[in-house]
Amino acid sequence: MHKDQKDYQLDSYDYDLPEHLIASRPVEGRHHSKLLVYNVSKNEVSHHQFHEIVDLLPEDSTLVLNQSKVFPCRLMGNKVTGGQVEVFFLTIRPSDKGCLHCLIKARGKKKLGDRFLFDDGLEITIAEIINGTFHVTVNVDDIENYLNTHATIPIPPYIRDGVADERDKEDYQTVYAKEVGSVAAPTAGLHFTDEIFDKLAKRGIERSFVTLHVGMGTFAPVKTNDIREHEMHSESYHIDSANFEKIKSANKRFAVGTTSLRVLESVWQRDDFETNKTYETNIFLHPGKNVQSIDGMITNFHLPKSTLLMLISSLMGREKALELYRIAVEKEYRFFSYGDAMLIIR
Repeated sequence: MHKDQKDYQLDSYDYDLPEHLIASRPVEGRHHSKLLVYNVSKNEVSHHQFHEIVDLLPEDSTLVLNQSKVFPCRLMGNKVTGGQVEVFFLTIRPSDKGCLHCLIKARGKKKLGDRFLFDDGLEITIAEIINGTFHVTVNVDDIENYLNTHATIPIPPYIRDGVADERDKEDYQTVYAKEVGSVAAPTAGLHFTDEIFDKLAKRGIERSFVTLHVGMGTFAPVKTNDIREHEMHSESYHIDSANFEKIKSANKRFAVGTTSLRVLESVWQRDDFETNKTYETNIFLHPGKNVQSIDGMITNFHLPKSTLLMLISSLMGREKALELYRIAVEKEYRFFSYGDAMLIIR
């Protein structure tokens, strides 16, 4: 098979990962994680601690960070008949019909009108079923406050089987998270601390912020053998005017995480972008797509066969990405959401 064709085959994005390299908790002190640095133009790899990023980023860089905040969205309750149910809220903003979008896990078929009961009198009723997801009504006025009190943070299933505790409420949130709306953290940002930001500022490295609320697309596996046939779920994003001006005028832009890059590339592809307006994007970056908006990015190590690994491959080629992942395994880097980081300099 021709190399270019292999780039479009799902199985070409598989790699072996020993289970002990899946991080179950972040390292003590966020910026003490490891950092693999790959300079694309020089084809050079080096190994560092994350706090060294202060001296590794070019002086005239602007970081682009996703300030979306994760909300506790996994809620355990019971069916009226007594069986257990898990409701995973995908949004806390009601639709025009006053419904909330969620996933529901319970034994037996779920149908319109089904009711589920939770602590302190919360009742959830199925109002609509669309493509295996549910639009529900709730009998409380402030669902965000209820979830903050009763629900758990949605750590991914490959971390401690998805069972979160109180520590995760702080660990699975960036220090700059501001706008509530995500069901998964923009994990590349988890390595940053206020101390690192202070040091970067002293070097003249700017920060700018975008907002993309991470939705169920993060969890959706690629099921098509030809990755070009995969359809991403839409996620909403916006940028205010002050941050957009900073991004546009930057000498060098470094996306912090795949979500920030998806926002930037979505904006770069529009002629009609307006600040302070909410857009939807289902952009899917992979080899064959030309990424134009950044000079580099900071990212974690992603799951085999995931759209995130394909996105990284769009910056350096699939074979090089997999080579770096093999090196990371050899050097015992920690993988996935609570794992170590990679800095890509183009």
